[in-house]
Amino acid sequence: MVIVKHANPCGVATADTLKAAYLEALACDSVSAFGGIIAVNRKLDRETAEAMAGIFTEVVVAPDADADARAVFAAKKNLRLLITGDLPDPARPGLMLKSIAGGMLVQSRDNGRLGELKVVTKRAPTEQELADCRFAWTVAKHVKSNAIVYAKGGSTAGIGAGQMNRLESARIAAWKAKDAADKAGWAQPRTIDSAVASDAFFPFADGLLAAVEAGATAVIQPGGSIRDDEVIAAADEAGLAMVFTGMRHFRH
Repeated sequence: MVIVKHANPCGVATADTLKAAYLEALACDSVSAFGGIIAVNRKLDRETAEAMAGIFTEVVVAPDADADARAVFAAKKNLRLLITGDLPDPARPGLMLKSIAGGMLVQSRDNGRLGELKVVTKRAPTEQELADCRFAWTVAKHVKSNAIVYAKGGSTAGIGAGQMNRLESARIAAWKAKDAADKAGWAQPRTIDSAVASDAFFPFADGLLAAVEAGATAVIQPGGSIRDDEVIAAADEAGLAMVFTGMRHFRH
């Protein structure tokens, strides 16, 4: 389940039911979700449709929807339901095209998938931290760079997108998580004991230290900076577990 606003995910979650996943995704950033696009990878049911119809939504995308769900959406004047059928393989090859002044930029699709992860800190991630790292990394692939994504328990906790430096993305994501906690009445933001993904390497330790301040305990990033040793040392000092992917995402 993903809620998209202006081509960026503002909330992503997995759960046993679509309604639960929607509510978890919405809780990440309920302000940005207003007027957004919701996409799911399962057949929509009435209960989920009624929850989605609770706020203004422009478009809902799903492989299918039952008759009751379609009736719920049909009653919403400005909501469009798009039925996709079977979804394509996200790892399929292909090209992306972008127009530029006097020409066109052609590049391969970012269809890389995680392989073996390299633990670079003294402490290895726990099983739960590793699961959160993988989830955060999947989301970060679809967030405009510079991208920072905090995740916990199969839900995004905070997303920082499209900033000119990675430190600001980390700070924005943490601020959004705190704002979400305040709105929901939670005792603390979901960045506490979360994993954080960075779509490209940390060029300095400051972005990582911002994640530490937000409460993250595990980090997933490509590695490859000339200051990797400095970043790893900062992670060790903070007691973080950090893994390198050896590949990066960089969405523009």
